Amino acid sequence: MFSAMFISLSKCRSTLINPAFHFRPVAAILALLRAVQVSSVHYYVFSVEVSVKEGDSVTLHIDLQIEKKEGCSWKFNNIQIAKVTGDIPTEYGQFTNRLKLDHQTGSLTIMNTRSPDSGVYTFRTFIKDEETTKTFSVTVYAPLPVPVITSDISKCSSSSENSSSLKCSLLCSVLNVNRVTLSWYKGNSVLSSISVSDQSSPSLPLEVEYQDKNTYSCVINNTISNQTKHLCISALCRICSDEVPLYNDCGSTEVLLRLVVTALMGLAAVAAFIVLVYDIKSRRAE
Repeated sequence: MFSAMFISLSKCRSTLINPAFHFRPVAAILALLRAVQVSSVHYYVFSVEVSVKEGDSVTLHIDLQIEKKEGCSWKFNNIQIAKVTGDIPTEYGQFTNRLKLDHQTGSLTIMNTRSPDSGVYTFRTFIKDEETTKTFSVTVYAPLPVPVITSDISKCSSSSENSSSLKCSLLCSVLNVNRVTLSWYKGNSVLSSISVSDQSSPSLPLEVEYQDKNTYSCVINNTISNQTKHLCISALCRICSDEVPLYNDCGSTEVLLRLVVTALMGLAAVAAFIVLVYDIKSRRAE
C-alpha cells in the first residue's frame, strides 16, 4: 500500500478557533491551514509494504536523482545500516556484504534475505533543501514445508459396518510456521482453514467416507508461496482388520510407469552386453 504525506515545518502563530468549529468543520480546517506558514524545509513521506521469500534478493526502489553533495542514508528499525557520502557507499551491522546501494538513485538491494531482516527500512536524503523520507515495511517469509497428512488409527472403521458409511479421520499438520493459512480443499473448494500469525504448529482435521472418490488436498500458503499435499484415501484410510497395503491406487500409475521404465532399461543393458560379447567373438574368429 502506497501512501504519501506532505508536511511543512514552520513556526505557527497562535490562532483562536471559532466556536463555530463544531458546526462548520471545513471552515475551521481552512482557517488552521492558513495559520501555518510554509518554510523552506519539507518532508515527503512515503510508505511501502514489501514481501520476499527467505534467500531471495529484494530491492527497495527510491528512483531519485541524488547529487554527490547531497548523499543519503538508510536505517533498519531506526539503526543506520548504510549511507552514501559523495559517491562512496558504506554498510553497517548485520547487513555487511549483503547490501547494494545505488548512490545515484538511493535504491537499496538486500541480498540473501533472512527472517531477522523483517522490519522497517527508512530512506533519508536532502534534495535542494528539501528532506525526502521513504519508509518500507519488509516481511521475509521462510520457505514453507509440505503439509503432512496422517490418519487416526484409533478411529479406524470396523469391517462389520456398511462400507458405504465407513468414516476415516484425518489430520493435516505443519511444524514451526508463522503468518500462514492451512486449508483443506475438496477439488477447488475450501472445506476448512486456520490462520496463524505467531510461530506455531497448526493442524486441521478432516473426516471422509472410506469409499469417497473426490479429490482432497491440504494446502499451506502465505503472501508469496504455497505448498500442497494431496490426499490418498486408500493409503491412509482402512478398516481395523486390514493390513497396511504394500501399495495404493493413488500412486499405482506412477509406480507401474517406473517399473516399466526400469524393465526396459534392464533389457537394453542386457541387449547391449550380448552385442558386445558377439562383436568380441567375431573379431577373435577373424
